[in-house]
Amino acid sequence: MKKSLLAVAAIGAFASAAQAQSSVTVYGILDVGYIGGNTSVQNSAGTAGYNQGTAKSTVSQFGQGAEQTNRLGFKGVEDLGGGTSAFFTAEFYLYPQDQTLSGNTAGGLNNRQTFVGLKKNGIGQTAIGLQYTPIFNAAAATDVGQLNNMTGNVIYAGSTGITSGQAGTNNLGFTNRTANTLSVKSDTFAGFSASAIYTLNNKNQTETGVGTGTTTGGNTNASGWGIGADYTHNKFYITAAYQALKQLTTSNDVTAIWANQQASGATAAPVAATAGSISGTASNVQDNQFYAGTTYDFGILKAYAQYVSRKATDTLNTNYYGKRSAEQIGVRAYITPTIEAWGSAGLGRYTTFGTTQPTANFSGWQLGSNYYLSKRTNLYAIYGSTVTSTANTANGATVGGSMNNYAVGVRHTF
Repeated sequence: MKKSLLAVAAIGAFASAAQAQSSVTVYGILDVGYIGGNTSVQNSAGTAGYNQGTAKSTVSQFGQGAEQTNRLGFKGVEDLGGGTSAFFTAEFYLYPQDQTLSGNTAGGLNNRQTFVGLKKNGIGQTAIGLQYTPIFNAAAATDVGQLNNMTGNVIYAGSTGITSGQAGTNNLGFTNRTANTLSVKSDTFAGFSASAIYTLNNKNQTETGVGTGTTTGGNTNASGWGIGADYTHNKFYITAAYQALKQLTTSNDVTAIWANQQASGATAAPVAATAGSISGTASNVQDNQFYAGTTYDFGILKAYAQYVSRKATDTLNTNYYGKRSAEQIGVRAYITPTIEAWGSAGLGRYTTFGTTQPTANFSGWQLGSNYYLSKRTNLYAIYGSTVTSTANTANGATVGGSMNNYAVGVRHTF
């Protein structure tokens, strides 16, 4: 009887120890509120469908995700012993204002990041899956607006509830995430740490023509790499990252035209480019991106400085390219223990060489504030504005315009 009790106790102790070595966390963000905005696009020398004049649009809605994108995630860590652990993350978009929680657009859960990896204490970690890029991680650590989705931030250009080509769409400055990605990240040594990614998606395809017996096809090679590094010394932090993504299509039945660079985690059909806009997906494009950012905490406030540059070039004809760069400064501070405020201002330019050779300058600024009801719940108010100079577009029109975006809402993290 005593042996049986001892065996049960031993099994229970072993199970408890095993359970203590593994943990899974459920987390998420819910952000809803009122969102308003307006755009004003000035057209001149227009061709068919682009008459002279000013096109205006406004939005007024109870929306979502102004300060931070809504999400639901699961992450876990298992202690494998000897300073080694396994970890995973699975994170998905949430759409609180949609009748289907996961979103009608995706027809199911829309993936933000999903990966699994191994970590060794004192060395670093590696993971495989859909992951954030080095530039996104660097920007997340040094963006004064914390990568919110409102216009006015020229580094992480965004607009909530309104659509515009005037430097107002996320993924303009850099690619946020890539699929089919292997990542490595070092531990911190003397204030320094480094990271790298390699993404690969190769496909060979052969097609037989109906009724002709002819065979067409070729290779699709979506690949890329990225590196990043950062350094921390007391209240000073600096980071830089570079990434190069390539989308090549050699299939005989694909018309190779200048289109656009890769968007967030995507390799798909080409989308036409317009002045002041770098978005969409790519075909036969080399997409090079660079980011640098720094912060210094003065105690009463924290100062930010950022720079981003991106050039997407047609690999079949380097005379066709799109280039966007921007720089921004800002400050963020607690006015009281529960009230936080920030402000930013930046300048940028967009140029291309090719059809109509559009060139545009743009500027933006943003003000925001948080009132924390608790560590997990806050009220917020954000206002941002972006102005783009006149520029030629691919359809022959000359456009310029402005965008204003404002929101008040509540954000809850769990």
